[in-house]
Amino acid sequence: MPELPEVETVVRGLRRVLPGRSITRVRLGKTDFIDDPAALYEALPGRRIARVERLGKFIQIELEPGGGAQGCEARVNLMVHLGMTGRLAVRSPDEPVAPHTHGFFHLDDGQELRYTDIRRFGRILLLDDDGITSLQARLGQDPLEITAQEFCRQLGRRRAGVKALLLNQTVLRGVGNIYADESLWRARIHPARLGARLKVAELRRLWQSLQRVLRAAIGSRGSSISNFLDAEGKPGGYQRWHRVYRRTGKPCPRCGAAIRRATIAGRSSHYCLRCQPPPRSRPVAKRRRA
Repeated sequence: MPELPEVETVVRGLRRVLPGRSITRVRLGKTDFIDDPAALYEALPGRRIARVERLGKFIQIELEPGGGAQGCEARVNLMVHLGMTGRLAVRSPDEPVAPHTHGFFHLDDGQELRYTDIRRFGRILLLDDDGITSLQARLGQDPLEITAQEFCRQLGRRRAGVKALLLNQTVLRGVGNIYADESLWRARIHPARLGARLKVAELRRLWQSLQRVLRAAIGSRGSSISNFLDAEGKPGGYQRWHRVYRRTGKPCPRCGAAIRRATIAGRSSHYCLRCQPPPRSRPVAKRRRA
């Protein structure tokens, strides 16, 4: 599933071509992943794209007031979640249409913003400004914006596994399996350790590792594990720098021990048992005899 670096890469690509363009027509194929298909037909044609942003794992395309079937005077946001296999890219109408392309947003310069999704686990919806505020309230802080102090406070007060906390979108928005594993390895923290039992120095080390990993991944245009392509149809390159993710049985780049894989927080987790010692189990207190 595309995570923060992949979504940010797509957003930066779209930001170079979409702002200032207007949507002239909407054409949809299968719509089971769209909250209200009729709303796209009614509200989007004639609207000018103001900006493209990232909100967690959502791509937010803000459209100016005006346009639409009703000539709506309120701003609206086209929100796109790529799910597991979604792609969003601007293409010339002369280019072949990829299989499983279900959304065509025609632009005033003749090009098309196309949404392709093989498994259709993505999501498309329209939100007004109140909807954006409500969504933000349900999500945690952006990991690229959270301070070290707030990061330590958020994770250090919770009695849940640190891997689960990193994946919890109400704690941090945008982190997924790849970058949680990579950050924990760099911080030398086992994914099953409880946030509340981590020392402040360990939490600060994890914050720093997460920052470095995410920024490096963005610099490499994300990770292409299976089928991720950016807004220009190009794969990312950060998978060449993965140290533990999907490297089960291979030597740890730091100590040489074999990388292990286990299910933690409901997800496959990759770690080095030597570099990332597991949490110690507390001995069970013996009951006194009556």
